Amino acid sequence: MEKLCNFNHQFVIVHLLLFSSLLSFTNPTPSPTQDEQSQIISRFQEYLRINTSQPSPNYKKSTQFILSLAESLSLETQVIEFVQGKPLVILKWPGSDLFLPSILLNSHTDVIPSERSKWDYHPFGAHIDENGNIFARGSQDMKCVGMQYMEAVRRLKASGFQPKRSLYLSFVPDEEIGGHDGLEKLAQSDVFKNMNVDIVLDEGLASPNENYRLFYGERMPWWLVIKATGAPGHGAKLYDNSAIENLFKSIESIRRFRASQFDLVKAGLKGEGEVISVNMAFLKAGTPSPTGFVMNLQPSEAEAGFDIRIPPTVNAEFLEKRIAEEWAPASRNMSFEFKQKGSTQDYRGRPLITATDRSNPWWALLVEAIKKANGKIGKPEIFPAATDSLYFRQQGLRAIGFSPMANTPVLLHDHNEFLNQAEYLKGIDVYESIIKAYTSYIPPGRDSLSRDEL
Repeated sequence: MEKLCNFNHQFVIVHLLLFSSLLSFTNPTPSPTQDEQSQIISRFQEYLRINTSQPSPNYKKSTQFILSLAESLSLETQVIEFVQGKPLVILKWPGSDLFLPSILLNSHTDVIPSERSKWDYHPFGAHIDENGNIFARGSQDMKCVGMQYMEAVRRLKASGFQPKRSLYLSFVPDEEIGGHDGLEKLAQSDVFKNMNVDIVLDEGLASPNENYRLFYGERMPWWLVIKATGAPGHGAKLYDNSAIENLFKSIESIRRFRASQFDLVKAGLKGEGEVISVNMAFLKAGTPSPTGFVMNLQPSEAEAGFDIRIPPTVNAEFLEKRIAEEWAPASRNMSFEFKQKGSTQDYRGRPLITATDRSNPWWALLVEAIKKANGKIGKPEIFPAATDSLYFRQQGLRAIGFSPMANTPVLLHDHNEFLNQAEYLKGIDVYESIIKAYTSYIPPGRDSLSRDEL
């Protein structure tokens, strides 16, 4: 009973501290005027118009743009190139208590390529239609978030707010191609260690309904190539164990597994990020000739590639066994290799997930800050794809995916990607509330915590 009482006492104190952190701000920032809103949207459009699409992103121009904004906000700046031509921009707003761990708001500067002919407006035109929708590659993924960070800081500085914890904003390259030359190297560097980060916010997804989406983990990519071999044969011959026949057996087995996982999502029993997804990326077979493929010859080799995504909550060993014994058994003259195989565990062997319970004060702070900005929140999710957050979680850090885009179709990597300007402006309010809460938070037991703050 004594232990229970102590626990309840500590739990009450933690929530009092969280609540006091949300109340101990300066007066609310006044709503921006029409002219100020136009300037905010104009800055967003300017960023969107910089063509940072892979494989040849204009990082030089995006870096100059970010640094110019940082200078106007009197933020400390640092540009690092772990790989030449791939700059990471790190901005800092120093806190008043340098002994408290810092906050990091991360975003990536590159965007996915686009097919110009499939868009109603130019992908880098940042056109605003009559409904206020801003069309541009990166409007959702994720230039919006990077600029919302900056605009929230601008408003907080103008209001006279002073953070207790230092706040970092990072703008990193190459997330769309794996982040290996960007965030992965930063997360493993002494530069990052010296930043003393305790919590990271990174990208999330748009929500078609009124609830914002929060992500506490993500699926790891396994890029699998299965190869089948067999004796060549005449196109009219029927025989067992040809390369293509064996590969088709595997494809059919994989298809049934995919359907069983997808059925769980369709039935509402699991979220998309909670199941193992498998999608065929390529199929290669046949004997080429100068005029196409030889039609009366069964080829001796065939292969297929699959994009598999593994949730951190499942046992990956069972899938590896399934691949070796069922999808690509050596008994059928088959082999396999992984082009990429992400780990679902951190360096201590723990699942790559961020706690959403009372053990993680940052989660409770985030939820309350969003609500304080009149935002609504849905059920916590596992991100269906991979983001740079995985590199933070691999280091044992807490990371949460969040992009404040409600009532918005999910259009990342799609044609006609857009974000409504009203949703964009509302997202700035949300980040202003989050930054206040996060940079003001003092944990239980801190000597500097005063009675007034309690």
